[in-house]
Amino acid sequence: MNKAIARAASLILITLAVCSFAAAQQLPTAESFVGEKLLFEGKVSKIIQGIAIADVKFSFDRVGDKYLIRADANSKGTLARLFRFSFLQNYETTVDPATFNVIATKKHDVQRERIRDSIADFNYAEKRVTFIESDPNEPTRPPRRIASDLLAPMNDLSSAAYRIRMMPLKVGDKFNIQVSDSGLIYSIPVAVVRRERQKTEIGKLWCFRIVPEIFGPNRLIEGKGSMTIWLADNPLRTPVRAVVKFKYGKFDIRIQDPNDD
Repeated sequence: MNKAIARAASLILITLAVCSFAAAQQLPTAESFVGEKLLFEGKVSKIIQGIAIADVKFSFDRVGDKYLIRADANSKGTLARLFRFSFLQNYETTVDPATFNVIATKKHDVQRERIRDSIADFNYAEKRVTFIESDPNEPTRPPRRIASDLLAPMNDLSSAAYRIRMMPLKVGDKFNIQVSDSGLIYSIPVAVVRRERQKTEIGKLWCFRIVPEIFGPNRLIEGKGSMTIWLADNPLRTPVRAVVKFKYGKFDIRIQDPNDD
């Protein structure tokens, strides 16, 4: 009898393990993200501990036969009051549903009185990405142009995060993801370093701790620093936190509960 009970218990444990593995490998598709809206708050710590400086919003929609990812970062009033600095960044990323390759990136970037509008056009037939940036305050000034050779698959900063969410992830994984920013191409090494729990506004969640190498020579950001991202180990691989450490301090971005007013 004891052997039968032990065997039954073992079968239950094995079944649970198999189900847990299957659940962990049940990956989201791009269509899973349609209608998703995410809200984050960014805090910086160096001069003043934990001061909230920005709200960051993401949305993922289908517009016609394309996907449209919107990312908006707005400085909070505290930043303007204490440091007399404000910023606004609006990104619109158009993605091909068949390949999830980025087709176009539009950017509106405001820093104090400085304004820049830009568009990056991705032509896979000609294997070329063309970036054009203009200054609305100086309409007669020739726009800045950058062009680079293009290979697929290709992402911009926003679509790269969604592509990683659709990938099978396990601790120890290392891979490169191709990102185009401002007309230049970067191959970013990414490592899945740990699975750990994070206390968030939407609950205490098991997460994959992911480290993309974006700092350093010939990287996305020149200079010293580090970036860590936590993706929830749930069906949507929800991003819940990102921490960027650089010479100006630590920038901590955490998901907010959209239903918490």
